[in-house]
Amino acid sequence: MNANNANAANNKVVYPRISYELTGISFKVQNGLGRFCTEKQYASAFEKELKRKGIKYEREHYVTTNFEGEAVGKNWIDFLVNCEEGWIIVDLKAKPFIERKDYYQTQRYLELKNIKLGLIINFQNKYLRPKRVLNSRYSQDS
Repeated sequence: MNANNANAANNKVVYPRISYELTGISFKVQNGLGRFCTEKQYASAFEKELKRKGIKYEREHYVTTNFEGEAVGKNWIDFLVNCEEGWIIVDLKAKPFIERKDYYQTQRYLELKNIKLGLIINFQNKYLRPKRVLNSRYSQDS
């Protein structure tokens, strides 16, 4: 891959700077707490690092699923992170592995809020690998 192709590939990454920063926070939290804490403990440590770095966020953001104008479901988004480019959903997990339903959950949140990018971070993985989820229905007009 030549330099021009590498630059083109980097330009296609959604929100690279804040994604890198959130991934760094995730590694710091897992290194500090280990792999066997609860989701709430990871969320508290993650929040502490967001505050320390001065990153704007909302924790446990409430959003409803509507059908014909009426709420039919409640959802709690772990973190909505605000960056220069827009918002990112961060969904924290503490389980043996990420399941398809976890991706669907994050996709549902992205669509409900019309947000471009979500991160699923599972702290029980031996090797932390945040998963990026893109909203294929994202609209800049909303």
